[in-house]
Amino acid sequence: MPQHDLKQLTRQANLAVLEVAVFLREEASRVQPGQVEEKHLNGLVSYVDRTAEQMLVERLQRLLPEAAFITEEETVEQGRTASLQWIIDPLDGTTNYLYGLPHYSISVGLRESNEMLAGIVLHVPNNELFFAWRGGGAWCNDRPIRVSRRQTLRQALVATGFPYHNFSRADAWMKVLRTFLAEGRAVRRYGSAALDLAYVACGRFDIFFEYGLNAWDVAGGALLVHEAGGRVSDFSGGHGHIDGGEILACSDGVFDEALAIVQEAFVNGHPA
Repeated sequence: MPQHDLKQLTRQANLAVLEVAVFLREEASRVQPGQVEEKHLNGLVSYVDRTAEQMLVERLQRLLPEAAFITEEETVEQGRTASLQWIIDPLDGTTNYLYGLPHYSISVGLRESNEMLAGIVLHVPNNELFFAWRGGGAWCNDRPIRVSRRQTLRQALVATGFPYHNFSRADAWMKVLRTFLAEGRAVRRYGSAALDLAYVACGRFDIFFEYGLNAWDVAGGALLVHEAGGRVSDFSGGHGHIDGGEILACSDGVFDEALAIVQEAFVNGHPA
């Protein structure tokens, strides 16, 4: 797809995301406990997630009728064969949303084969819109953004997500966390992987790592980091971060140091 078409498509998708955000904000104070389900251990969902997803799918289908969808709530046919795929999370940070914590997002990625073409992450309460398209740089509310220029782990602000239903690699995660606590500036955990990636892209965080993720958690944000001059990989340093359930995203200056720490715990350590 030509770059000028990608730019236009991304901006049209931005409008769809902003429309769905209005619904999320309107419903934030209306969800009742009886309308919340636990779809797996600590994985909450409500009618808000499902309705927001349907709204987003409907709008994105109009923009690109030939594209398939990978979605968290599976409100649309999954797995249809198509070279173009929208990968969407209508509400990343559902627990925050349901508990009244103003830190949640909408994440949208567009992929062709194995290449990300566009990425959008909206911090819904702040109306802070992060977006990128392949070769077009990364932006926040129409201002260009870049990863931080910090060069050492000692200077780095690290973000992560706590394991919440998959504890199979928790020992390795704790090993990495202890290292970053001891050798980094500080560690934060806010509860939206999509926003963590957006914050790496704009220089608020220097390092983000997490396992147990799905494609819809990271597809939008990973391209943001790449287009903002950062580096993204799986825990082996490879390219399996979209579908492989693990991700490391860093500013360029601290990536090698962070990757060595993550590799030692998750790859060389062969955790159970």
